[in-house]
Amino acid sequence: MITTFEKTVLVVDDEENLRLYLQTVLEDAGFSVVTAVDGLDALEKVKANPPDAISLDLVMPKKSGFKFLNELRKHKEWHKIPVILVTAHAQDDLGKEDFDNILSNRLISGPETYLEKPVKPENYVNSIKRVLGLEEGEPPHADDARTEIESLLDKADPGKMEQILKILKESK
Repeated sequence: MITTFEKTVLVVDDEENLRLYLQTVLEDAGFSVVTAVDGLDALEKVKANPPDAISLDLVMPKKSGFKFLNELRKHKEWHKIPVILVTAHAQDDLGKEDFDNILSNRLISGPETYLEKPVKPENYVNSIKRVLGLEEGEPPHADDARTEIESLLDKADPGKMEQILKILKESK
């Protein structure tokens, strides 16, 4: 049985592949996920149903992550929603100024409030768990998957397992 956290994360990124990747990583970890393609779309999603946390790209068309975050922090009902920046532009010309403004104006604060792209699934999930005050570690269903694999291996034909092992070793 997969454990769910009953927490919703809004993933905001203009890159479709990355948005889908981040959504899948979070859903596999037991979170409910809503996605947005830019700051304008994200604002509409927050208005409709405020999430428990937001994963936010910095550089996007229409409304940047910086502009979205400024607007989010102005609203009494949304200003405490935890936000993690997931960006490839914290240190380059496209995003450094906005990134520095976010940190200096304390629009986000605390340790590990941003991740550099590309992100590792475990780091991403643990960062989301951290801002939500949830216990870090393996995904909640990892033990179930491990148990299922061990059970299948116990039932497997030893001859076929040797063939599979040989094929895997040859493919290295």
